[in-house]
Order: sequence, then structure tokens, then C-alpha cells
Amino acid sequence: MIKQAEIQLPPFGRGYHLITDRIVDGIGALPEQGLLNLFIKHTSAGLSINENADASVRQDFETILNKLVPENDPDYTHTMEGPDDMPAHVKASLIGASLTVPVKNGRLDLGTWQGIYFCEFRNKAGRRRITATIYS
Repeated sequence: MIKQAEIQLPPFGRGYHLITDRIVDGIGALPEQGLLNLFIKHTSAGLSINENADASVRQDFETILNKLVPENDPDYTHTMEGPDDMPAHVKASLIGASLTVPVKNGRLDLGTWQGIYFCEFRNKAGRRRITATIYS
């Protein structure tokens, strides 16, 4: 059986935001076992699973990706939407647009310190949409 839901996120500032609870609230009851696929419908944001205990991890993500993909690089040709746009596209490609999480005993089977991150790479973005597909 397949069930789908669309989860709309409010505008978030640039950075890495834990959204595990929003995802769980947005999908409703989970099957006893199965898979949850999450797909973000945008090209300048991403999804990731990582540590949910220490907020400094989020700051370090921002620091590292900004070093890898800096703004205002003179080699960029796609610049009409601002200095954060092209780097946002590259970061979104590096992080990825989808995740698959196992479902076990009616719950997301994440590790003790794992959470689902919404990664916003634009300085000023609007609402973002995620398609959640549950396979049971």
C-alpha cells in the first residue's frame, strides 16, 4: 500500500533546521513496518539525516558548505537571482533532494542521535514543500 502527503514548511532562515517532529505530525499514522520517502520540491534546499543533539553541528554544516561553495565566485554565470542563488543550487545537489527512512513498529527507525534536517540554502526563501510517500 502507498500513502502520500504533502508537508508545507513555513519560511525558514538560511541554515539547517530539525524538522523530524513536523514530518511525523504531517504524515499521520505510520504502518507497523515500511519505508518513508521524503522529497523536497525545490532546487535550492535539501534534506539530510544527521545528529539532532548538539546545535553546533548545524553551525558547522553552514561553515563547511560555505567554504566548499562560496558566494560571489567570479566564475559563476548564473547570477541574476542574487549571490546566494547559484551556491544554493550546488549545495542542494551535494546534500540531496530526498531521503528514505525505515519504519519499524509504527515509528521512524532513526538512530538515537539522528534527526531529519531541512537545509535552507537561500538567504530569503519562501515556504517549501515536501512530498512524503509511505510504502507499507
